[in-house]
Amino acid sequence: MSDVDHLKHVAAARALEYVRGGMKLGLGSGTTAEAFLDLLGARVRGGLDIVGVPTSERTAQLARGLGIALGSLNDLAPLDIAVDGADESTRGLDLIKGGGGALLREKVVAVSSKRMIVIVHGSKLVDKLGAFALPVEVLEFGHVTTAARITAAIAGLGYTDVTITLRRKADATYKTDNGNVIYDCGFGSIGDPELLSRALSCITGVVDHGLYVGIAKTLVVARTEAIEIIERAE
Repeated sequence: MSDVDHLKHVAAARALEYVRGGMKLGLGSGTTAEAFLDLLGARVRGGLDIVGVPTSERTAQLARGLGIALGSLNDLAPLDIAVDGADESTRGLDLIKGGGGALLREKVVAVSSKRMIVIVHGSKLVDKLGAFALPVEVLEFGHVTTAARITAAIAGLGYTDVTITLRRKADATYKTDNGNVIYDCGFGSIGDPELLSRALSCITGVVDHGLYVGIAKTLVVARTEAIEIIERAE
């Protein structure tokens, strides 16, 4: 196991301490969230009684293979906690998520939970968001026109040097589990995440985006020397 993989498991193990029998859990997507799934599956096989709502088809498949009971968000909300990773996080718990393409379902599950716990290794903690390209999920229909509206909207906020790239995978346009496409927006630095979040959400054709502002409540940061727990001030 690499040092980074070890830290992902350390963060996941700390998040598992928040889980109690009878809970309804949001199950995140991505490699760090999968480390949590592995540990949760072991606890379930040992008798822990929980039910989960997966944030992606991949997470659902992995959870079933680990013996984790799954249910519908419609039936189970509000969830007790959601546990997920992040591509970037500030100490104020503003996030960029969606590098793996599951940003929409991840966000729906997160806001349907009483507490979102984010687990990361130390390199994901940043002073300012934006070095990681911000994913924006848009309808496939007319997506080029939506990208033009994104460009115009962010230029109006003063971001005039942003690269906007249609995500591709295996020489084809990437499709989310929802059948949408993703534009990755390279800001470099985001000055006001809340303002940008509101602007992107108002664009016709944009389904959602990977900025999480005021959603996460707990951040677990694993470093070689220690684990840090950061709670969002209410």
